[in-house]
Amino acid sequence: MTEVLVRDGSWTFNGDVIRIVPAKERGVNKLRQALGELVVPLAAVAGIAYQPARKGGQLRLRMREGTDPFSHATGGRLPEAADPYRLTIDADRTGVAEYFADEVRAALLAEGVPDGPSDRFLLPGPPVPLTANASDALITFDGDVILVEFNWAADTAKRKAGPQRIALADLAAVEWIPNGGMENGRLRFTRRDEPSTRPPIKHDPASVVLWGLDKETRTVALLVTAVVARLPHPLAEPPQVEAAPKDDDHDVVLRRLRELGALHRDGVLTDDEFTAAKQALLKRL
Repeated sequence: MTEVLVRDGSWTFNGDVIRIVPAKERGVNKLRQALGELVVPLAAVAGIAYQPARKGGQLRLRMREGTDPFSHATGGRLPEAADPYRLTIDADRTGVAEYFADEVRAALLAEGVPDGPSDRFLLPGPPVPLTANASDALITFDGDVILVEFNWAADTAKRKAGPQRIALADLAAVEWIPNGGMENGRLRFTRRDEPSTRPPIKHDPASVVLWGLDKETRTVALLVTAVVARLPHPLAEPPQVEAAPKDDDHDVVLRRLRELGALHRDGVLTDDEFTAAKQALLKRL
């Protein structure tokens, strides 16, 4: 087993998984601490690198696309300090960090782990229930239903619409854009039957406004990750749609219907058997 233990946290590798534990020190990003311990299967890793600096350096894990719901949900929109796959290395631990990276790279090569995308998540999302703070609402997610409860800061149209309950089974997508500069962020839920034209975020009952407070960003990141982890995988193959029957298929079905009619007239098939067989054939037309 290989381990890097520094003030920023610890990474441990046993040949199969990398166990990432953020430190509880005050200077460690609170989102990393909220995520807690992460167990990363080797199959979820695309690469690892140690980047030296004037004092110490940084160990960086590169995840395969589609293996981690947190990376998919946040989409590189968070500051580096909030990235759970980066570890700041103390000056006296650089040799250990380099050795750790070499061990992981050797295992990736030996196991033949591809660096391409995956069509399923290899890490789970955060446990539920979760609560997230937005500027104009409180959002909760219990694994099945998203509840949006608007507060005094919400637009009149939102407060008039009342609390929004969005079943996960009815959810088509979730869009999260943190605030940037003077622009507010947003969190928008899209139902499967949502109309193509929607009101602005400020007035949309299926959306909330984000001012960008640290706690707000942290709780929303966790909640969005939990939702994403429970939605159909974005890179999974869409369900196959049965192709429309060809003209010769129609001829086959019609011929078979005539044969069934003859069998029914001759008493070989009962009324129920004939009806069931006929309905099955008709579905193919």
